[in-house]
Amino acid sequence: MSITSGRRGRRLTRRLSQLYLGLALYGASSALLVRGGLGLEPWGVLHQGLAELTGLTMGVVSIIVGAVVLLLWIPLGQRPGLGTVSNVFAVGIAMDATLALVPDGHGWAVRITLLTCGIVLNGMATGLYIAARFGPGPRDGLMTGLHRLTGRSVRLVRTAIEVAVVATGFALGGSVGIGTVAYALAIGPLAQLFLRVFDIPPAATGSTAVAAGSPEHAILRR
Repeated sequence: MSITSGRRGRRLTRRLSQLYLGLALYGASSALLVRGGLGLEPWGVLHQGLAELTGLTMGVVSIIVGAVVLLLWIPLGQRPGLGTVSNVFAVGIAMDATLALVPDGHGWAVRITLLTCGIVLNGMATGLYIAARFGPGPRDGLMTGLHRLTGRSVRLVRTAIEVAVVATGFALGGSVGIGTVAYALAIGPLAQLFLRVFDIPPAATGSTAVAAGSPEHAILRR
């Protein structure tokens, strides 16, 4: 095996490790926010509301919603990558596994700790999986697709989507609270920080076709 081939193999191994570790931690972080009981991230509010309505677990709801959002990519002309498809399943599975292991928090000290850990872990997870460059998650792709279709700014499209998601989830019984506000304020800086920490620069001569879009552009959604 040549030195170049060896480097490519190690780089691919690192990218795959970052992708799946990031997705697993993302699901775990969402579960910690649930157990904290102080409010969820926008899509978590929708997932919880739908779980209350249907009786399904939040992880299963997350998978179903992710699959439906992915179908919306078709008319928007978006092309999924490995990370996109993996995101649909891995996050929901990790969320349900963590919910099964971690009990509800009781007392303000425990609940605030769970909230803080959930937000920080979510920022770390975001940096990990985006920096792996295997394509955006389904919800991120919906944002960028609508941005391209409408010509509106990324931030405006993201805000409109998340306001609609939170309102719908809240109407269905999802948890909105101080944690939702704290998440909205903290996740952008945290994701930017961890993106720099875990960034894997594109290979000088290799193909990066599976990593549609740049990590920096994906972070703009925050």
